[in-house]
Amino acid sequence: MADTIRKSRLSRRAALIGGGGLLVAGAGLLAARKSDHGGHHDAYFQKLSAALAKAGIAHPVLVIDQARLDHNIAAARATLAPRALPLRVVVKSLPAPELIDHVAKGIGTNRYMVFNGAMLSAMAARPEADLLLGKPLPAAQYAQLLDSVGVQNAARIQWLIDTPVRLKQYAEIAAARNAPLRANLEIDVGLHRGGFASSMALSQALDIAHGLQNVTISGLMGYDAHVPKMSDPDAAYATSQAIYREMIEVSRQKLNVDPATLTLNGGGSPTYSRHAQASVANEVSTGSAFVKPVDFDLDGLAHHQPASFIATPVIKTGRMELPGNEWLTRPLSFMDPNAARAFFIYGGHWLATPTSPPGLQFSTLYGRSSNQEMLTGSARVSLKPDDHVFFRPNQSEAVFLQFGDIVLFDGEAITGSWQTFPISA
Repeated sequence: MADTIRKSRLSRRAALIGGGGLLVAGAGLLAARKSDHGGHHDAYFQKLSAALAKAGIAHPVLVIDQARLDHNIAAARATLAPRALPLRVVVKSLPAPELIDHVAKGIGTNRYMVFNGAMLSAMAARPEADLLLGKPLPAAQYAQLLDSVGVQNAARIQWLIDTPVRLKQYAEIAAARNAPLRANLEIDVGLHRGGFASSMALSQALDIAHGLQNVTISGLMGYDAHVPKMSDPDAAYATSQAIYREMIEVSRQKLNVDPATLTLNGGGSPTYSRHAQASVANEVSTGSAFVKPVDFDLDGLAHHQPASFIATPVIKTGRMELPGNEWLTRPLSFMDPNAARAFFIYGGHWLATPTSPPGLQFSTLYGRSSNQEMLTGSARVSLKPDDHVFFRPNQSEAVFLQFGDIVLFDGEAITGSWQTFPISA
């Protein structure tokens, strides 16, 4: 009898422990379940969608909101005003001639930074353009560009030089064509992406330049895009400025010139507002800030607005099912309500982030596609075929050339388009 009672108690205890374990496991499962982020287009995207439909646009397009673009131009102008710091427009980030012209006119500048030979050839045809390379080009392409744009146009360009070897290569090519070479020297102010990394290295390069035929040192370029990503951005910026200041002093001594006569280029969209407050540079380069892709959602650009979007129609909708593993559909949908429905879109696999309607996401299980990409969403996402999905580009230069002409939106209607440069890397 005693043994029976003891066994009964043990059984009840085991049941209680087992039940408790199930409760804990169930609670853990519920805690791991994702929230439903689905929803509908807000008023802005409803207007944009209606405008695209009215314009008869039924394919993927890159849209620029002109009002937001103008807001960003005004924001940059106001930011730079206290120090009257000149701005150099970054061509690769705004790769459409009319877009570049619109920004340059709004800012009041004829300064441009160019990053490849194709765009440089186009910009060199503008006699008023003050051109600075944003990266060093291979010596072979430098020779090709000298021949294609002509010695006179090439003489207006500041060619970026990052090593003594490249300086000598360019100088040899220029001498063979009796072409003057304006060399702007890239300095490493902390990004560690190349360039002269110490005052000694810069000093040696300046000594080399002094002995080369037809070479003039036009200035320095120090890019500090790393600053906002550091644990202490203020300290990182101060350090980058100290390095730049040291390089300027070396240049002053070696060249025996007033540094104010040199092009001392700094910044970029991530840090231009810091330079506008205090900087040893005498100009800043900015491009992406005017259209504000996702990668530029930074504290220093909080006064700028997203002004560029990808719009594409939905082709098919339905329940999300995994090929060959259909049985996983219900468990996956339970754990992530945002994986309940599938939306196949026109095109895809862009360097961009789904933006509207909210709650759309890529499926890592299903995979990416540049033909009919699948996005998933919850039952609260009520998209149907021919409705629009909107993305924000993560970067502008890697995306803007993929869609043909840029479509313009004024907040109410599609008003026209801007032709982009030919595709180039």
